[in-house]
Amino acid sequence: MADNCCETGMTLLYTCSGASDVGELADRAVRKLWKKGYAQKTCLAGVGADISGFALSAQTADINITVDGCHMACARKCLERIGVTPVAVMLGDLGFAKGESPVTEEKAEGIAELVRERVAAHSSTPGSGA
Repeated sequence: MADNCCETGMTLLYTCSGASDVGELADRAVRKLWKKGYAQKTCLAGVGADISGFALSAQTADINITVDGCHMACARKCLERIGVTPVAVMLGDLGFAKGESPVTEEKAEGIAELVRERVAAHSSTPGSGA
């Protein structure tokens, strides 16, 4: 039996860092949330590689949050493939265009705040499971 890679009862963060400016912004925002203790950052590649501990952690977490830079939605799709519906944030939906979004700490902090707001709105929705 596989062990969870993370503790149960957690909020987990996943990001597709991609190879673009919006991927880097997504990654920096998630790292800011993690460093502030908002949630535990975990390994999206472990989920995508079908490593059982990572899948089990996602499946037993209280809340899974994905932050994708572009509309390919790699992070969200990796979790959906294992039967997990995350709170999904897409930077493109927030006005960040791939190849046109220079990376700054101010933008990353603003994205981190938008992620917190999105999760709070999801958590207050009846039937959200959070």
